[in-house]
Amino acid sequence: MEIINSGDSLTVMLSGEIDHHALLSLRGTIDAQIEQHTPRLLALDFGGVSFMDSSGIGLILGRRRVAEGYGGKVMIKNASGYVLKLIKLAGLTPMLMKQEVNNLL
Repeated sequence: MEIINSGDSLTVMLSGEIDHHALLSLRGTIDAQIEQHTPRLLALDFGGVSFMDSSGIGLILGRRRVAEGYGGKVMIKNASGYVLKLIKLAGLTPMLMKQEVNNLL
């Protein structure tokens, strides 16, 4: 995972597998960055994710709750394939960046 701070936004570049084993570390690191920088936008970039189970959905929803507590919002970017299907099934398509919505059409 790599985190890029761009003033009012944080981009979290996720990679590898997102499952319950990886969740604790990801959650703690991302939450600490949200609390430190209070971004208006948290972009979760799934471009490097090779596998995700329902823990990934929990990661998204939990980070949305934390970011909203600081007045921010969360967007999902570079989700494709299986990850995009999970996001769609979970009803999280409103959180997708515009290019991902176009991929669903």
